[in-house]
Amino acid sequence: MTKQEKVQFVIDTLAEIYPNVPIPLDHKDPYTLLIAVLLSAQSTDVRVNQITPLLFARADNPYSMAKLSEDEIREIIKPVGLSPMKAKGIYGLSRILIEKYNGEVPADIDALEELPAVGHKTASVVMSQAFNVPSFPVDTHIHRLMYRWNLSNGKNVVQTEKDAKRLFPRELWNELHLQIIWYGREYSPARGWDLEKDIITKTIGRKKVLEEYDKKKTRI
Repeated sequence: MTKQEKVQFVIDTLAEIYPNVPIPLDHKDPYTLLIAVLLSAQSTDVRVNQITPLLFARADNPYSMAKLSEDEIREIIKPVGLSPMKAKGIYGLSRILIEKYNGEVPADIDALEELPAVGHKTASVVMSQAFNVPSFPVDTHIHRLMYRWNLSNGKNVVQTEKDAKRLFPRELWNELHLQIIWYGREYSPARGWDLEKDIITKTIGRKKVLEEYDKKKTRI
């Protein structure tokens, strides 16, 4: 297969498996999505979805959140990990949204990245899922699969994002990044990987990856 044929195979296969791909983090608006994505750093979506209802029952907008103390926020979000840093970020960005953006989350990636505890990936997720602006946030699943599929060299997430944006049509970015995340979780995990179920890697996978799998190395 040519690289373009591999790209089309990925697009077609993912569209067949996930015709209606869900957003994994529960939210109701850009603000609650921003908070949920921030909380998901080094945690799981399942854990975040267990905690956000408790947090949003107390504060689901910047004005209510800013009335809580960092300690109160930290106590609620403690189960997701990194709670001191995340609580400080949530409180700080809520104050900034009030003071600078009239309580609204800006639909601008540069403005989002200037908010406390909001990195490029978090900002990209919000742009994609809250504002439908074509973005390609790269998490560990996408980084791993782009390498396994020989569509990126796997050196870092910055390069993986550039490669993904270069290879895949812009109008598909928002849907594809979610489809790849779900596929990575269900069919091509880092551990407990069964190549027989992973039709994409089995068909177009990097030779080195397939060889290492044959040697029973389950983490690439």
